[in-house]
Amino acid sequence: MYNVGICDDEEDICSSLEKMILQYAEKNMISIKINVWYSGEGLCDYLQEKHPVDILFLDIKLFRMTGIEVGDFIRNELEDREMQIIYISRESSYAQKLFKTQPLDFLIKPIVQKDINRTLGLAIKILKKKMNRFWFQNGRDFHYVAFDDILYFSSEGRKIKLFLTCGKREFYGKLGEIENRLSDSFLSIHHSYIVNLKHIVLYNYESVELTNGIVLPISRANRKVVREHMFRERKIMDGI
Repeated sequence: MYNVGICDDEEDICSSLEKMILQYAEKNMISIKINVWYSGEGLCDYLQEKHPVDILFLDIKLFRMTGIEVGDFIRNELEDREMQIIYISRESSYAQKLFKTQPLDFLIKPIVQKDINRTLGLAIKILKKKMNRFWFQNGRDFHYVAFDDILYFSSEGRKIKLFLTCGKREFYGKLGEIENRLSDSFLSIHHSYIVNLKHIVLYNYESVELTNGIVLPISRANRKVVREHMFRERKIMDGI
């Protein structure tokens, strides 16, 4: 899943962008979560609380704090070099000022669907190349594992069990927060399980079997979503 942010002080612009982004996501079968802010201050407060934003559509002329100031905050205060920032404006004379904040793109209003398709396609292509491993913390130590080596995550209270092709790890966290940091290869099938789709060898309406032979249940609340996702995966693999 990709976390997409829109920050513009014009509600109609935000609404229009949201519709175009959702249209792109539906057409390309991509899971996207959208958050909207009408001020730079609100966005910065959200980011300071360590909430993830992968792709940000950021208006330059905000009411108080400008988009350029927000970009500087993201790059230099938060030291976030991974977020894909896409500036939007009615004017085209900001190129030099934007250079230091390393934006992915610069879109001129009025923005149309083909602009969104092009820039989102590029942003997701870049993010996919970077999203190839998962990290977790135990005490002061940070551990990294390749996504392909992960079978599934299981939660028991605040304890997370990470099952790998070779072994198991444990750490403290929340499945909901972990899901936001995973690639599209992972799917929540139950409030206690997130599985790696690449390791599913057998699927039915009530459960999945993984490459290590373990069978995990699909909760009633998740069955429809899992079925739709598995159907999409099959269509992609069949080249339909």
